[in-house]
Amino acid sequence: MRMDQAAPFDVSRETMERLEALHDLVLKWTPRINLISKSSVQHLWDRHIWDSAQIIPLEFPGDAWVDIGSGGGFPGLVAAVFAKERFPARYTRMIESDQRKAAFLRTVIRELDLNASVLVARIEEAVPENADVLSARALADLTNLLGFAERHLKPDGTAVFFKGESWQKEVSAAQESWSFSLVSHTSISNPAAAVLEIKEIKRV
Repeated sequence: MRMDQAAPFDVSRETMERLEALHDLVLKWTPRINLISKSSVQHLWDRHIWDSAQIIPLEFPGDAWVDIGSGGGFPGLVAAVFAKERFPARYTRMIESDQRKAAFLRTVIRELDLNASVLVARIEEAVPENADVLSARALADLTNLLGFAERHLKPDGTAVFFKGESWQKEVSAAQESWSFSLVSHTSISNPAAAVLEIKEIKRV
């Protein structure tokens, strides 16, 4: 294990090898299609991989995981890597409108033999996915994310959204248009940020 990749929880050797392969593919593709910012390249493990992986111990039920606005594959590819061993029946679908980023996602899926696929489409135009779990990271404000969840999430499904330091303001703003149950988890990357676990989403 490299010095810059201390896992925040126990990770098997097989999963670690796939995460290392993901790490290397992100570094290989980023100069061409800007998967992550130049400033975060040196901190890829902490800033992107482990930040995405913090949702894994939450153990969401269901075999249909949909990641929207997948971009460089965070958290979608990371979730699919962990599912390979932990939840072999789980299928991960990534929705990404950028053709070049979709090509990257497909390359990783193929090379790591993940149970996943990529849909090239705008989130609001894609056929509803009926997901058990819907995830998004650095995509949109919470009000808009809940609109995407209404379209793609099962009525009893769970939305998992990574939010920054203004997450509480976003929750208050979203509550003007939506009702939902919320559990917030303090981010391992930033104590002021949070991962939001949201259910029972309804318009008000």
